[in-house]
Amino acid sequence: MKISRVVFATFILSCAAVFAPVAAAQQWPSKTVKLIAVFPPGGSADQVARIIAQQLSLQTGQQFIVDNRGGASGSIGTALLAKADADGYTIGVVFDTHAVNPSLIPNLPFDTTRDLTPIMLVGTGGMALVAHTSEPYKSFRDVVAAAKAKPGSVAYGTIGAGSLGHLTMAQLGNQLGVEFNHVPYRGGGPLMNDAIGDQVPLAIGSVFLVSPYVTSGRLRAIAVTSAKPDPKLPGAEPIANQGVPGFEVYTWWGVFGPANMPAALVKRIYDEFAKAVKTPEVADKLSAQGIEVLGAPPDQLDAFVRKEIPRWAKVIKDNKIKLGD
Repeated sequence: MKISRVVFATFILSCAAVFAPVAAAQQWPSKTVKLIAVFPPGGSADQVARIIAQQLSLQTGQQFIVDNRGGASGSIGTALLAKADADGYTIGVVFDTHAVNPSLIPNLPFDTTRDLTPIMLVGTGGMALVAHTSEPYKSFRDVVAAAKAKPGSVAYGTIGAGSLGHLTMAQLGNQLGVEFNHVPYRGGGPLMNDAIGDQVPLAIGSVFLVSPYVTSGRLRAIAVTSAKPDPKLPGAEPIANQGVPGFEVYTWWGVFGPANMPAALVKRIYDEFAKAVKTPEVADKLSAQGIEVLGAPPDQLDAFVRKEIPRWAKVIKDNKIKLGD
């Protein structure tokens, strides 16, 4: 039986379409990879990106360059990632605001679940509520009691409006029927400066942010949002053990790519990233930042984000929270 040239050519093209993505995945990375950190230098997303990038460069023999694209609660950098080529050479490291922004920012220029490819959940970390050492609060129960005695009198600072700390305290206020007075700052640096200066009596932020000030004795940790106590903050009991059973909130860090990345390429990238975060040196560095290293695969990251989005959407709607609040 003779095979026409047209049929043969079609067969060859079909084979190329099937095997080319696999070949590209096997060769990744064959050039420099850009790792977008969606917050400015110095923040946890930036530091996580740099720690992982350094290991990936050693591991693969190719350069992984961190490109800081901060602004609009991480959405500017994420929008750039969503528009990038799906070839594996532009990847992003996002923070917990990724699951908050869809409900917080009007007309977001990308769809959080449709326009990105989940690659790996790096890890999670609890937050901590801290007080200046001159303040009377020794526990979260003390804070609630003060808020009930004098509604609106208990002020707390966060890294900004719509931050996970802001939403956490709003949700707690709703559940407990108390009112807390939110004081937003422009990032962790200004927040910590005012907290250690007792310009704001309470502050809530990631363990990564607050633990150095607790260790140095300038702030007192009175509660954590994780299910278990954090060894970096001795004496700070989980909020779940202080009158709000089952309450848990975690900051998190995830790796994403643009939409429509071939499955073979996603697996190849995930394997390298997972290998990187599980090396003792990287795991120790991340743990020192208050991060529980997970290295979870794409499907787990996707499920995690899809669960977080509606949770915070409800809090934002119920409390009419906007970026300028």
